[in-house]
Amino acid sequence: MADGRRNVTNRPKVTDAYHPSPASHLSQHEGLIPPHGGYEKLLSYQKSQIIYDATVKFCDRFIDRKSRTHDQMVQAARSGNKNIGEGSQVSGTSKESEIKLVNVARGSLEELLGDYQDYLRQRGHPLWDKNSKQALYVRQLGKKSELSYEDVRPFIETRSAEVVANILICLIHQANYLLDQQLRRLEQDFLHEGGLRERMTRARLAARTRQRSQQ
Repeated sequence: MADGRRNVTNRPKVTDAYHPSPASHLSQHEGLIPPHGGYEKLLSYQKSQIIYDATVKFCDRFIDRKSRTHDQMVQAARSGNKNIGEGSQVSGTSKESEIKLVNVARGSLEELLGDYQDYLRQRGHPLWDKNSKQALYVRQLGKKSELSYEDVRPFIETRSAEVVANILICLIHQANYLLDQQLRRLEQDFLHEGGLRERMTRARLAARTRQRSQQ
C-alpha cells in the first residue's frame, strides 16, 4: 500500500477550497483596519472543528487518557482548529500574523495525520486507498454543505478504531488541502495589498495629496 502521507484522499473542488473571510479583498474597503473575523464560515475552520471533536472522541475511546499520546493528539487537533480562528481575528491588523497562525494550524493537522497513520501501522490495520469504497463515501460526505460533527457522529462513536482512524485521515487530508489553498490566497493578498503598515503609508500619502489639492 502506498505511503499514507502521499495518499491525498478526498480533495474538495478547488472552487470550494477557500471560503474567504470578510478580511479578504482589502482594497474594496475604506479605513486602516478592514473588516475581519468571520472564521466560522471558512470551510477549513468547519472541517478542522469536526476533526477536533472527532479526535477527542477517538482518543477517549481507544487511547489511555493518562497517556502522553492522548494529550498530544487532542492538543494537535485543537491547535489545528483554534489557530485558524485566531488568524482570522488578527487579520485586520496583521496579515503576517494571520499567515503565521494558519501555517501553525496546517502543521498541527499534519502532525495529527501522522499520529493516525502511526496508530494504524503499529497495530497492523490497513490504510484505506484513496479510491476505495470507504474513502469515496467519506469524500462524498465531505461535500455536504454545512457539514458538522453531527454528520459523522454515528461513525465516530460506534465504529472500530481502524474505521474511525481512517475516517479521520480522510477528513484531515481534506482540511489540509483547504488550508493549502487558503495560504496561497493569503500570500497573494499580502503581496498585492500589503499589511497595516502599507495601509497606513497609503492613507498618509492620500491625506497629503488631498491637503495639497485644497491649498
